[in-house]
Amino acid sequence: MIEVSQRAYLALVITLLVASGCATTGDSANAPAIDRVSAEELEKIMPQAHPVLSLDEIVVLSKQGVAPEQIIQKIKDSDSAYDLTPSQSVELSKRGVDGKVLDYIHTSRELALRNKLAEEINKREQAKRAEVDKLKQQMLNNQRYYDPFCRYPRFGMTPFAFGAYGSRYRPGFGMGAGYLSPWGCW
Repeated sequence: MIEVSQRAYLALVITLLVASGCATTGDSANAPAIDRVSAEELEKIMPQAHPVLSLDEIVVLSKQGVAPEQIIQKIKDSDSAYDLTPSQSVELSKRGVDGKVLDYIHTSRELALRNKLAEEINKREQAKRAEVDKLKQQMLNNQRYYDPFCRYPRFGMTPFAFGAYGSRYRPGFGMGAGYLSPWGCW
């Protein structure tokens, strides 16, 4: 059996520790910032309640014996939106408003909230996508100036001998129409 000296063992441990320290990526410093919605922006995004058909009118219609489906249709026709708290819902229920009407009021509010948030997310995604496309186009434009194979015109004399007739990249001058110019250059 081969004995390993303590110095060799210590050198091996130090080498492994240094190598593992070099292998970390450190991406936490380069992590993209999360674009959070502030309270003011959220207040602007949220759909506002606009009760054209007031809650008192809904109570009166319920007490008159109007069917819940007809009350819901009147709410839809008047394009009313409500922001009810749970205590208001309980109070309306005690005053005789049917559960179907209250359910419709809550589900329409939730649907409006989801639609508004989805619109905001889509708007932000489109802005990010446009920004990324702009950066890609800038990189492509910059590549023409930094890549020796891309900065010369497609047609005519080129110092890197790529052109029509299947020539490869090699030193020398090439003549051709540039059919085989590198991908992504033009």
